[in-house]
Amino acid sequence: MKKILVGTLTCLFGAIAGHAQQDPVLMRINGQDITRSEFERFCHRNKPSGIAGKETLKRCADLFVDMKLKLSAAQKAGLDTVSDFRTEMENYHRALSRSYLTDSATDEAYAKKLYDQMKTRSAAGEVKVMRIFRYLPQTALPHHLREAQILMYSLYHVLETHPDIDFRTLVNKYSDDKKEFWMGWLQTSQEFEEVAFSLKDGEYSKPFFTPKGIQIIKVTGRREIPPFEQIRGELIHKLSRRPGTDKEIELWVNKLKSTCQYTPDKAGMEELLASGRTSRTLFTLDGKSFTGKDFERFADAHPMGIKRQLNAFVVKSILDYENNRLEQKYPDFRLALQQRRDDLLLAAIIRRESRQVSLSDSVALKAFFKEHRTDYNWDSPRYRGAVLHGTHKKTLKSARKFLKKLPEEEWKDAIRLTFNTPASPATIRIEQGTFAEGDNVFVDKLVFKKGDFEPLKSYPFTVVLGEKKKGPESYHEIIPQLIRDYQNHLDALWTERLRASAKVEINQEVLKTVNNH
Repeated sequence: MKKILVGTLTCLFGAIAGHAQQDPVLMRINGQDITRSEFERFCHRNKPSGIAGKETLKRCADLFVDMKLKLSAAQKAGLDTVSDFRTEMENYHRALSRSYLTDSATDEAYAKKLYDQMKTRSAAGEVKVMRIFRYLPQTALPHHLREAQILMYSLYHVLETHPDIDFRTLVNKYSDDKKEFWMGWLQTSQEFEEVAFSLKDGEYSKPFFTPKGIQIIKVTGRREIPPFEQIRGELIHKLSRRPGTDKEIELWVNKLKSTCQYTPDKAGMEELLASGRTSRTLFTLDGKSFTGKDFERFADAHPMGIKRQLNAFVVKSILDYENNRLEQKYPDFRLALQQRRDDLLLAAIIRRESRQVSLSDSVALKAFFKEHRTDYNWDSPRYRGAVLHGTHKKTLKSARKFLKKLPEEEWKDAIRLTFNTPASPATIRIEQGTFAEGDNVFVDKLVFKKGDFEPLKSYPFTVVLGEKKKGPESYHEIIPQLIRDYQNHLDALWTERLRASAKVEINQEVLKTVNNH
């Protein structure tokens, strides 16, 4: 590994000025300034083992530079723009932000409240449902909605007038979803849950809309609700996945209204509730207006009653507003996001550059093994071959002589086909492999001249066939280890290439103050 370039301290950083800073620049990598605090955080997480003192800092500096160069390579490759990365970051941001937008005591209280509601509404914690379902995208035209609605009410009429008809028959013929499934609270839309848990076992619903479409559901089973302590964590987790509809969130939003200077526009809200639409301002947050047009975009994606839509829109807008300020308000939040981002990008670029190694890379693995073969020698010789146990000494001797003429991979089949015939199916028993001292008492005695053994009762005679080896003969014997080593080899070559084109400068005076200020 190439050493980090060290620039002239006074010219590059201004040592006197640097010491005067609370968080001075420690190094510069391809023109990017790195502060002491950032490096210290890295060292705290990645302190190398087995070394101490100045060597620790030097090793940390090497690892830190390598990480930064790899992150830069990931960004240049556009890995921070792919959908999987963005989705992962969005999910992490959402999960992390909840701890800043709520508090654990409130979470606990609302989870218990919800649990009590579940017990009150139903004798079961889960219901099994099947449904006649027609999917309706958010872009569905009005006539598509009418057609689906007419079909559903026609099927409902059939169910009402023909009580003997099999509900499943209608599911199989008309439904876009034919699966029967178990569900609990907070697993689907609120509209779906309210209907499902209001039905008794065997009852079916009237047609109703959810964000996904229109449906008729039938409850076909129930399971009792577990104790609160058993599902407490699950309830809190599920609550976090339903922003804008959970009352606990709304309680927190009420606290945020004052900090965001939430100002409702009474006239705009009244017009919206009365007519279903408005172009007026509905409310402001720190002076920023949220209008009827903003509401329409939200409502299109969240079909429900307009009063509930408006409430959910206010809640979501305030949470989004606060969410966008979290990085500025909370340094720990910003650092946690950055760490997650770096971890994901590093994993992605490493997979692409040096970790896409598998058994299919047989040529490369074979060549790497050949070049580094002595590195895989064992600490002490091992015996590669077979242990043969026989019922007759003469037969065993003949078998040993016969196997010497064959490749190792054919030995077991040869014993089975030639000696363990249908007439004498258990003449010879074979144990084949690579044996170290202590692995096999027969090998220990007959090869390594250590210990002793008692002959097998059914096979009183034993011989060995093979030879001592210093190390594995083929790369196939050490595939997992070889793949890891080859990956590390590729990573080292890639890192060396990154270093060769990089300009890295370190202020040694600031480096001396790491973890000492």
